[in-house]
Amino acid sequence: MLELQKVRKCFGDKVAVDDVSLQFKPGEFVGVLGRSGAGKSTLLRTINRLTDPTSGSITNGGVEITRLRGESLRCWRRRCAMIFQQFNLCPRLDVITNVLVGVVAERPLAATLLKCFSTQDRARAIQELDALDMASAALQRAETLSGGQQQRVAIARAMMQEPDVLLADEPVASLDPVNAEAVMDALHQVCRSRQIPVIVNLHSLDIARRYCDRVVAMSRGRVVFDDTPERLTNEALAQIYGGSGKWSRDPAFMESAA
Repeated sequence: MLELQKVRKCFGDKVAVDDVSLQFKPGEFVGVLGRSGAGKSTLLRTINRLTDPTSGSITNGGVEITRLRGESLRCWRRRCAMIFQQFNLCPRLDVITNVLVGVVAERPLAATLLKCFSTQDRARAIQELDALDMASAALQRAETLSGGQQQRVAIARAMMQEPDVLLADEPVASLDPVNAEAVMDALHQVCRSRQIPVIVNLHSLDIARRYCDRVVAMSRGRVVFDDTPERLTNEALAQIYGGSGKWSRDPAFMESAA
């Protein structure tokens, strides 16, 4: 189980994550909601140790992640895979090579530079692509794919790391509804088939209600909601997003929250 205890992250005088304590179970699909600047991305980067917490502890399976250094820390970053809004693929490389980047940290540098991957690695890459309905695009250049397809390639690359935890920072924010659905379906499939916690930063209430087992909402660095999507009442949303609640009666908002 992944557990955060009183995690705090400050950037100078600014508190980005403030006294956050959470637990994430295997096979749990968790959406993180909140306004821009609420601390969602910083929270994920703290879990992954792309940024170090100012105080507090993070443990996974009894191992204190916040104390890891050197090779142990690099190993955790491999086991805690992260997907970004921008895909972070190399556009001129073919799809299968982009997926194989997921094993680079475990292979000799020279072999990586020459793109000398083993038959076993290539077979695994095809399997990961096939699980996401992308095997037919294995030899295409990444730049020829749609945004949703590129994000699925990024998921396949993350799966090559054989992660214990999967983090996704606004993975569908730049996608149209059809591609967003395909990516969310893929993430949900990973969560269920691998039985790992998947933690996804989201802006869409509709997506949170449809896919998430649980929603964690943040405001000014603090957790202000931690419950099932069904409990996202107008009162709870007013606490998350602020304001008098008048916005909750806006037809466009009500449609997205239905």
